[in-house]
Amino acid sequence: MRLLVGEAEAGQRLDQVAAAEFGVPRAQVQRWARSGHLQLNGATAKPSAQVREGDCIQADPPEPVAADVLPERIPLTVLFEDDALIVLDKPTGMVVHPAPGHKGGTLVNALLHHCGDLAGIGGVLRPGIVHRLDRGTSGVMVVAKHDAAHLALAEQFKTHEIDRLYRAWVRSIPKADRGHIDQPIGRHPRDRKRMSIVTRRGRDARTNWEVERRYPASGIARLAVQPETGRTHQIRVHLSSCGMPLLGDDVYGRGHRAKGPVRLGRPALHAAALGFIHPTTKERLHFEAGLPSDLFELEERLEARET
Repeated sequence: MRLLVGEAEAGQRLDQVAAAEFGVPRAQVQRWARSGHLQLNGATAKPSAQVREGDCIQADPPEPVAADVLPERIPLTVLFEDDALIVLDKPTGMVVHPAPGHKGGTLVNALLHHCGDLAGIGGVLRPGIVHRLDRGTSGVMVVAKHDAAHLALAEQFKTHEIDRLYRAWVRSIPKADRGHIDQPIGRHPRDRKRMSIVTRRGRDARTNWEVERRYPASGIARLAVQPETGRTHQIRVHLSSCGMPLLGDDVYGRGHRAKGPVRLGRPALHAAALGFIHPTTKERLHFEAGLPSDLFELEERLEARET
């Protein structure tokens, strides 16, 4: 895999640029660098090296290492499956891949039991994972079953060819019917566990939103949200920055914790639809996931208050 550094990436870390452009986790890129499988202008370089416009980054990934993750018999809601990929309706509360504090019970554990082997290009701790949803976000996800499918899907995410629709319930009633947010997102300057539009080195992030329903009696609105990019916590950060924090979001909704019609133990965000080109058949596919029980109950109570 090879890429030329553009003006927008100049001055950033080597591992940061390579991870974003190759569609793999930053930790994986760092492992490549340590093992000599990542080069900058034909020579090995540290992951922290700053790149310049016109630099050539080349990666020659080693063969995937078997995942040290145990398969677990965890029920999955499968929307579609074939030899190349599997599309799921992820429940709220499920972590996508193992991490400190979440060694088991993850989507990857469930997938390894359901599918057997999966692609290792995404790193040994999250085989097959092309994109992810936050633990508290429910809805549609696609997972690759082999490396070719993984690369093809990752490229569609990188070039923004993926169609994504989220539904979000926010603690605000916007006057406008729709809007576009174009604010770079990066690590919060003081809290490294949070993302923010106030950051030293933010990455391009764009989000479109449209009001689907206003609930004046509750001070809440339901939005249809279409992110053009896929930054960490993008929807939550962007909407909060505009004074529209998600209902139930205690991380980015601080100061907006008034009691709602339903107590949610997670941000009110649902990945309602996902569309992409099948990596093998080249057919355009589209999948939808209905509301989970907590958001369905939220809708019922909001409607009841209005009447």
